[in-house]
Amino acid sequence: MENQEQQHKRRVRYKGTHPRNFNEKYKELQPEKYTETVEKIIQKGNTPAGMHISIMVEEILNFLAIKPGEIGLDATLGYGGHTSAMLKRLENKGHIYALDIDPIEIAKTRERLEKMGYGPDILTIKHLNFADIDQVVAEAGKFDFILADLGVSSMQIDNPERGFSFKKNGPLDLRMNPEKGVTGAQRLKELTQEELEGMLIENADEPYAKEISKAIISKLRSGTDISTTTKLHEIIKEALRFIPAAERDETVKKSSQRVFQALRIDVNSEFEVLYTFLEKLPNALSKNGRVAVLTFHSGEDRLVKKSFKMLFQEGVYSKIATEVIRPSAEECNRNSRAHSTKMRWAIKV
Repeated sequence: MENQEQQHKRRVRYKGTHPRNFNEKYKELQPEKYTETVEKIIQKGNTPAGMHISIMVEEILNFLAIKPGEIGLDATLGYGGHTSAMLKRLENKGHIYALDIDPIEIAKTRERLEKMGYGPDILTIKHLNFADIDQVVAEAGKFDFILADLGVSSMQIDNPERGFSFKKNGPLDLRMNPEKGVTGAQRLKELTQEELEGMLIENADEPYAKEISKAIISKLRSGTDISTTTKLHEIIKEALRFIPAAERDETVKKSSQRVFQALRIDVNSEFEVLYTFLEKLPNALSKNGRVAVLTFHSGEDRLVKKSFKMLFQEGVYSKIATEVIRPSAEECNRNSRAHSTKMRWAIKV
């Protein structure tokens, strides 16, 4: 009876031909129903709302050289694009374990992969941080191949409710797992100006860290509420008003990207998590096991490079990438989010 009394809600539709609101993009959010619309968006070099286009798939597959019957791990499941590509190489023989800490997206990806025919007989998905790789090894044994894509998924970035981007107004959250830890807004309240400045430099190489950190802390001390993505962006813009007008918009955009990156890294302890993963990685690989890691900023790449080089010198890895592998110009044109990607690899002795 109660349901009958509830007013029927019409689906939110496009307003005009170019909807701005995330929820209005219902065609993009239902790629299985609107394949033509989604394909047009991808061909223009954009990522449809709620989707993620996997980066460097061919390069990863070429290096991992997956054979039917092998056991592998996708340490960062995300949208499942890399996972499904690796599963195809197994030809229904072997098994892949996949991890993700995002409770929202992991459920969607599980359902998506099940519809593709990848059930528990060949795929095991765990709601787990990839720093806990040793827990999976205890259950599954050592892996023949491992992939870790360290990038934030497009569906996380595009959803304003997650707070990963300043381009849309939403809560300043930034947590990969919104069920645990403190939000970005809360984290800002906990930092001193000196700590915030150091964080912006260490996590994002922000050239205007001093000016931006001073502006943020000053606003907080005066009672300003910095709980939305738009508000933080406005403060960054105000802090950089001394930049010449001709350069200001681009400078503010890049600084905002770096500030959000730095805060996200801090909120999710990303460097600590990556360090722990790299430390546990050799014990997770079988003899001649292969690992590929995709990084998206200099801090991550430095950690991976240093770990691989040190363990190679110690005789733990027999081979490592001496140079980073980058996506092709064609892929970067097709997917703008591929530009900053670097791939490094290592092979266990």
